[in-house]
Amino acid sequence: MENKNLNSGGTLREPLGKVYSYILDELNRKGSLYFILIDPDKQNQNLSNFIRIATDCGVDGFFVGSSLLLSENFNKCVKIVKKNTNKPVIIFPGSIYQLSKYADAVLFLSVLTSTNTEYIVGQQTLASPIIFKYKIEAISTAYLLIESGKMTSAIFVSQSKPIPRDKPDIAIAYSLTAQYFGMKLIYLEAGSGADNSVPIEIIQKIKSFVKIPLIVGGGIRDPETALEKVKAGADIIVTGNILENISGKNAKSLISEFVNAIHQNKK
Repeated sequence: MENKNLNSGGTLREPLGKVYSYILDELNRKGSLYFILIDPDKQNQNLSNFIRIATDCGVDGFFVGSSLLLSENFNKCVKIVKKNTNKPVIIFPGSIYQLSKYADAVLFLSVLTSTNTEYIVGQQTLASPIIFKYKIEAISTAYLLIESGKMTSAIFVSQSKPIPRDKPDIAIAYSLTAQYFGMKLIYLEAGSGADNSVPIEIIQKIKSFVKIPLIVGGGIRDPETALEKVKAGADIIVTGNILENISGKNAKSLISEFVNAIHQNKK
């Protein structure tokens, strides 16, 4: 009987996880995806309704995470999101304290732009046994912070030296490093509330060199900008701040506009 965990050369390979397979399948079907980032520090009483609205509008999944985690709401937040959607709920961790057995998966982030090895491999080493115990699908992800015009929480907390906006070659080198390390995703981040989003040129250049899916987030405030990033090569668009203070019909309208713009890029 053929061993499905062997590649053509007969060597062992890791089977694709359910959530990562979903991402790849949906990318093949839709061309590009839209995820919403939920910050546990900023959740409110309308979170359940917001998640249902976003799901009905066609959002492809949810990230849950915070740079700081000032509250004790992380587990509660994950459970609420999971209860109100049939889409993947993926942890976007700012630290080892942001893990929950209720999530479908976790981005196993390595902050390659950090100047502190604690955020490249240290926190990850501490988190690994917990992830194993919780049986959460871990999706290895290179996290690259791009200069955005201001000091964001992500830059400060991760002690990163952001990639200059006008140096796409540096971004390419980091991205190729991630691919050669065998990582499954690359996350280009301008930071929450960034003045400037990730430049189009950087997205285009990276996409011309790497094959793994490219996530782009930070500073994307309207559907038009999201569409620009998708056309440049972004596979997954993430928004967070822009949706935190709206609800009801306003939320439904704006989320639908983002979904329609991002899903225009059908293959």
